[in-house]
Amino acid sequence: MVCVSCEARPPVWSQARAAFEYDEWSRKLILPLKYADRTENARVLAKFMITAGHDILQDADIIVPVPLHRRKLWSRRYNQAALLGRLIAKKSGKAFVPDALQRTRSTQPLARLSPKERLEQVEGVFCVRSRSAPHMRGRNIVLVDDVLTTGVTATYCAKALLEIGASSVNILVAARAGNADEDDHSFLKE
Repeated sequence: MVCVSCEARPPVWSQARAAFEYDEWSRKLILPLKYADRTENARVLAKFMITAGHDILQDADIIVPVPLHRRKLWSRRYNQAALLGRLIAKKSGKAFVPDALQRTRSTQPLARLSPKERLEQVEGVFCVRSRSAPHMRGRNIVLVDDVLTTGVTATYCAKALLEIGASSVNILVAARAGNADEDDHSFLKE
């Protein structure tokens, strides 16, 4: 299934898969993982993500998580996307590069921002670490995150990977927020 907006204006990534819709049930797993040290929820989410992303994981070479800024990582003590990515890589037998991407500056929380505000916050924030770049070239990458909302974060992470020569970038998330048919991804294209 392809959302109407993605069909009209394809995103920079090749494919995206979500284990769940971001609803009351999935929030009960994701939010405690993200904000309340309930790291055991990562195992449950990763299991469903592997099922949802089976097709894109088959062709994947490397699993890369969306990074947190170092200050956020220090205060939270872990990156929920990295926890998910590590479990997915282990179960699927794929390489895992937890620090391939870097968030070069801190951004304000994106959850309550409009698509345009998210774009302004995230533009130019992600890059591939120089030591990881040679390992990403010519590879099929699966980018892992907890929630895909507007796609801005995924877009800039995918762009960074593609610009250094990754063959493809697919997205695998625990949940997809919003009604895909109502999304307008036009702001994601340059």
